[in-house]
Amino acid sequence: MTHDHRLETRNLGAGYEKRIILEDVSLTVPAGKITAIVGGNASGKSTLLRTLARILQPKSGAVLLDGQSVHRMKSRKLAQVMGLLPQSPIAPEGIAVADLVGRGRHPHQGLFSRWSAEDDSAVARALSATGTEELAERDLDTLSGGQRQRVWIAMALAQETDLLLLDEPTTFLDVAHQIEVLDLLVDLNTAQGTTIIMVLHDLNLAARYADHLIAVGDGGIRAEGPPADVLTEEMVKTVFGLSCRIVSDPVSQTPCMVPIGRHKTVHSHKDAAA
Repeated sequence: MTHDHRLETRNLGAGYEKRIILEDVSLTVPAGKITAIVGGNASGKSTLLRTLARILQPKSGAVLLDGQSVHRMKSRKLAQVMGLLPQSPIAPEGIAVADLVGRGRHPHQGLFSRWSAEDDSAVARALSATGTEELAERDLDTLSGGQRQRVWIAMALAQETDLLLLDEPTTFLDVAHQIEVLDLLVDLNTAQGTTIIMVLHDLNLAARYADHLIAVGDGGIRAEGPPADVLTEEMVKTVFGLSCRIVSDPVSQTPCMVPIGRHKTVHSHKDAAA
């Protein structure tokens, strides 16, 4: 079972060079839960995640892990607690899958320590959890987009951190593999208590799989809380500029967004015959 860590922002301002994307953001990530960050294109979803993971330096305010600024922590110490799967990871050319997944073990190895049986076990668990065991000896370059994404997730899992941040982990995956990956993350959270924070585009999958939603838009947090409180017609209209209806997901009983488009009228067979 993992340890609960307090990850929070205080009056956070974030962006790129002179461009400010988020301003005055204060939030606390629920420990031991799954949090999904949602929002429209260029709303600041990935900016928030990248700043939480200290890839981006705050423009103002702070990101704190257990009361300490993540931007002042030693890299190895932070990497032993917080794992990250970025949106477009880059791997060395010609690297084998098992070698890439093994790189997730680097934060747990000292300067003079050798590869251990525990490292082997961690890699094996990550490959098994993501269904990539049969790909272990393959070069990453030879895999499909969906296979590569699962391998990257395996590398993040091999790091075995208490917090796991994922930027659009379902990218390149078909619907079946999206569900497999999200089920995997729920299993990880349930079995080990891992705090998971992920950016997702699909509102309905976010509402189904997350315990906590953060809706980002217009430079800040527009709504935050349980999916039933956050995924509302008003929020979707405000954040996405989309009219919709919210119904109950017949499988999970979580809120489900049904968009209203221009061609929204449903004609009966009788109307069509007339």
